[in-house]
Amino acid sequence: IHQARREEAPSSLRLVVILPTPGFCSARYSLALILHLSLFMVYALRVNLSITIIAMTNGTSPGSLPNVSMDVCPNHSHAQPNGSHREFPQGVSAPVYDWSSKTQGIILSAFFYGYIVTQLLGGYWSGMFGGKILLGCGLLSTSVFTLLMPLAASLGAAYLIGLQALLGMAEGVIFPAQYTLWAKWAPPLERSRLMNLADAGCTFGTFTTFPVAGIICQYLGWPYVFYIFGGIGCVWCVFWFLLVYEDPASHPCISASEKEHIVSSLANQGSSHGRCLPLLAMIKSLPLWAIAVAYLCNDWLFYMLLTSMPMYMNDVLHFDIRENGLLSALPYIGNWLGTIISGLLADFLLSRHVFSTATVRKLFSGLGMLLPAISLVAVSYVGCDYPAAVGFLTLSMTIISMCGAGFNINQIDIAPRYAGLLLGITSTFGTVSGIIAPTAVGLLTSQDLLTGWRNVFFMTAALNLFGLLFYVTFGSATLQDWAREDTAVQ
Repeated sequence: IHQARREEAPSSLRLVVILPTPGFCSARYSLALILHLSLFMVYALRVNLSITIIAMTNGTSPGSLPNVSMDVCPNHSHAQPNGSHREFPQGVSAPVYDWSSKTQGIILSAFFYGYIVTQLLGGYWSGMFGGKILLGCGLLSTSVFTLLMPLAASLGAAYLIGLQALLGMAEGVIFPAQYTLWAKWAPPLERSRLMNLADAGCTFGTFTTFPVAGIICQYLGWPYVFYIFGGIGCVWCVFWFLLVYEDPASHPCISASEKEHIVSSLANQGSSHGRCLPLLAMIKSLPLWAIAVAYLCNDWLFYMLLTSMPMYMNDVLHFDIRENGLLSALPYIGNWLGTIISGLLADFLLSRHVFSTATVRKLFSGLGMLLPAISLVAVSYVGCDYPAAVGFLTLSMTIISMCGAGFNINQIDIAPRYAGLLLGITSTFGTVSGIIAPTAVGLLTSQDLLTGWRNVFFMTAALNLFGLLFYVTFGSATLQDWAREDTAVQ
C-alpha cells in the first residue's frame, strides 16, 4: 500500500502542476494558432475585393457617378483634383470598368448570396464528417475562386457576381466547421480565449489585406491582388491538412495529461450529433433565437464596415488608394487586439467565479453592441472632420470585438453537441445582413453621399440597440435539455 501511494504521488503532483498552466505549446493552443492563420487567409480572400474594386472602377465616367449635394467633403491635399485617385507608375496598367455605385454594391453583396446557402449545410456536414476536411476544402475552393476573379471581371459584372456567389458558398462551411472542431478541443473555462485567439485571425487578415492590396494595386495592378492572395491560400491549405487533427484522440503528439484534461472537461457534453436532429426543439428555443437576432443586428454593422468602409474613405473623405487601404485597416488593428484581450478577460472572470457564464456573455455583448452604436452616431455628426471620423470608426470596430466573448460563442454554451450546426443557423441570420447592407449602402448613398451615409450610420446603430435588448432579455448560457445526449430527439 505504501509503495502504491509513493507511485501515485508523482502522478497526482504532475496533474496539479500541469493542468492549471497548459502553456502556449499545447496541442489546443497550437490549433488556435493554426486556425488564426487559416482565418487570416479566409478574410484576406474575402475582403480583397472591397479595396480592389476602387481601383477597378476608378475610370467610371462622370455620367455614372452619383448626384451629390454641395455638402460633400472637399478634397484635401492628398486627393487628386479629378477624383480618380490613381497614381499608378508608368508601365503599370490594369483594366477599369464603368460600374455605378449600385452595381458595386450588388457585386459586394453577391458573396453573401452564396455564403447563406452553405451555412446550415456546413454545420450539418461538419457534425457528420468532421471539421478538418470541411474547413480545408472550403479554404482551398475559396483560394481557387480568388485566382479566377480577374478573368470573371473581364467577362463582365454578371460573371463577377456569379463568381463572388461561388466564393461565398465555399467560405460558408468554414466557420461551422471551426466550431465543430472547438467542441472537441476547447475546455469550457478556456473557450473564450481559444476561440477568440482563432477568430482574431479574421481581423488580422482584414487589416493586413487592406493596405497590402492598396500597395499592390498601385505598383503591380489590381489583378495581382487576387493572384497573390489566391496563390498563398492554395499553399496554406497544404499545411492545414498536414497539421490539423479532428480531435485529441487522433493527435499523435498530444501529451497524455493534456488529452485527459480535454476529454474529462468535455465528458458531459456528449458526442457529435448524428443524422437526426431535434429541429422542433431548436425552433422553440428562445436562447437560440436570442443569439440569432444578435447576429442579425450586430453583423449589419460589421459587414457594412467590412465591405463599404473603403468606399466611404474614397467617396466621402477623398483619401487616395494608399491612404484608403491604410486607414480602412486601422479599425481592424484595434479589433484584432480587442478580440484576443476580451477572450482572456472573459475566461479570467469565469475561472475566478466573478460572474456566471450567462452574465459574462451578456456583459461583453452589451459593451460590444452599445458602444459601437454610439460611435457610429458620432461619425454621422463629425462630417468632414477626417481625424474624428477615422477615430470613431476605429473605436467602433475595436469595441465590437467584445462580442467575440459574448453571443458569438454562446452556441457552444447552450448546445456543444450541435455547435457547428447552431453556428450555421445563427450565422445565416448574420449573413442576411451581409446581403442587404452593401446594397442598402449603395442605394442610400447613390443620390447624396453625406446624407446617405448619415442614414446608414443611424440605421445601423438602431439595429444594434434592438439586437442587444433582445439578447439581454432572452439569452442564456445553460445547457439546453434538447442538447443533452441522453435526451436528444432521435
